Amino acid sequence: MTAVRTVLLTGASGVVGTALIPELAPAHVVALVHRTPCADATESVVGDVTAPRLGLAPADYASLAARVDAVVHCAAHTGFSGGRQVTEDVNIAGTEAVVAFAADAGAPLYYVSTAFVARTELTRRSLGRGTGDASARPEDYLDSKRMAEQVVRDSGVPAVLIRPSVVIGDSQTGAISRFQGLHGISTVLLRNLLPLMPMPATSRLDFVPCDVVARAIASLVFDRQSEGEVWITAGRAAPTIEVTIDTAVSVGAELGIKVNRPRMVEPEMVDRLIRPVFIDPLPPPARRRFDDLLAMTALFVNAPVFPSTLGQLPRQPTALTAEQVTDAYRASLIYLAHAKKLVAPVAARVGAPA
Repeated sequence: MTAVRTVLLTGASGVVGTALIPELAPAHVVALVHRTPCADATESVVGDVTAPRLGLAPADYASLAARVDAVVHCAAHTGFSGGRQVTEDVNIAGTEAVVAFAADAGAPLYYVSTAFVARTELTRRSLGRGTGDASARPEDYLDSKRMAEQVVRDSGVPAVLIRPSVVIGDSQTGAISRFQGLHGISTVLLRNLLPLMPMPATSRLDFVPCDVVARAIASLVFDRQSEGEVWITAGRAAPTIEVTIDTAVSVGAELGIKVNRPRMVEPEMVDRLIRPVFIDPLPPPARRRFDDLLAMTALFVNAPVFPSTLGQLPRQPTALTAEQVTDAYRASLIYLAHAKKLVAPVAARVGAPA
């Protein structure tokens, strides 16, 4: 089996791409960037995943295709508020262009999708519930990822569909290149701006550290796996929302932050009783923030456990344990609290020496 020598990586500056680059050593990593060169990659090529030939001149495209052994496609519009057109342009048309390149290069494609394609029926729109003033439209993102997966399957290109759940910071340091949706919820929780959580306490919150995701993808590339579906999730090790909030309260106490536990409420009660009395009278920005929270948390409410392939990959010999997942969330919270300057100076904490 020929060793992987050169990898084309899209989305190199994103959460997964940033963590992946060091894991791909000693391969030559070519980062396809839109404008700014990627300092950590071996080489950067300015292009556009939504354009024909990836936005490259014909000769440059042919030269790149001739030397690439594997393609990892991480680039995506992951926000829930960008609108359907923007989401489809990047996530579907972009995948079509990358698939065409992989075919021209004769290289296997590793397409980073999302585990939440398995939960499209849980969006509030799918459940027939009102979306209110929400700007977050998870269905646009999930539809685009499902269609992009179909593009990959229909292409005939040797490919692996990779489905991570929510990606958090490094399992040891909590560091991450860009804060994600769970970080936003965690921030308002640490700031005591979340009196209500529209989820039952037993709902599981599946997330995985970015370094675990990166190692799993690298193992697929170096093992030359060229087909199948890989689920990079916590699976049965995913904590409940109650455990997640307990962790935030505990970390807050360690950092000198008093975190009030939000009340956990079934979404049906929110829609029927709480929203008409307490939410509808709020100013539009406050209503929008609450409705965005409803839209995002709906994907976890009483959801079935994700399958997990961790423990079946060469570089990830064991699946994540519940303790490892919780410890990783603790690290992310500590990193977040310092980055957002939520931690009071030592001298200002109660009982701290002046």
